[in-house]
Order: sequence, then C-alpha cells, then structure tokens
Amino acid sequence: MQLSKKTLIGRFQSMTKNTLIETLEIEMIDFGDDFLTLKMPVTSKVHQPDGVLHGGATVALAETTGSFAAEMFLDTKEFFVRGIEISANHLKSVRTGNVYAKAVFIHKGRTTQLFEIRVTDDNDNLISLCKLTTISLPKKK
Repeated sequence: MQLSKKTLIGRFQSMTKNTLIETLEIEMIDFGDDFLTLKMPVTSKVHQPDGVLHGGATVALAETTGSFAAEMFLDTKEFFVRGIEISANHLKSVRTGNVYAKAVFIHKGRTTQLFEIRVTDDNDNLISLCKLTTISLPKKK
C-alpha cells in the first residue's frame, strides 16, 4: 500500500462521518506496513457511571482499529471487512487523557485476518489487550 498519511487520514475521516467512530471522537494518528494506531479521548462521554473508561468504548476503539487496518490492505472495490470475533482483557483503568489502540497483524490472510490490539494511555501504560479476527468478503456485483 502506497497511500500517503494525509490521504489515508482523509479517507478515514470521510468514511466515519455520522458514525459511532465520530461520536467517540476516534482519530487516526499513525500507520505502517503492518500496523495502524488510532486515538480516543477519555472524557465523561466514554465513562462508566463511576468515572472510568467504559470497557465497551475500549472494545469499540479496538475493533475500529483492527477493522480499518484490514481494510487498508484490501481492494475495497471488490471486498468489504467485518469483525467476526473480538476478545479484550482490561488491565488498568483510565479517568482522563487519551487512549491509543495499535493494531498489529498476527495473520494477514486473503479471507481472514488476525490482530493483536494494545490499548495504552498517554504514559504508554497497557490498559487493555485485545484480539480481533476479521473476514474479507466479496461485494456482490
């Protein structure tokens, strides 16, 4: 893939208008040949009632990161991506700041892809460790 960072960030922003991703204020911050990193602010919008980051918001960030990473490497005119399984181990709580999800390929197959997604805070502390499996399906003609 030879897309510029500016092009890919623009693509991400246009695809996520009026979606959960925009609601959660998730933004793309970095990518490479085998990874993608997204950022989400930790505010009251993503808190549990006791004032810490909600695990569901963390999983939404992780799935968004892995799914978009899979899509970056596909011919999106021919295929679409869906998450088929996600697991998350929440290890530390966060009240403020940002969390960063970095998806790294474990398996990059034609049909299925497997990612490890590490969610960290502003100080690079591991908040959650997630695993996502995606599937690439042909679009109907």
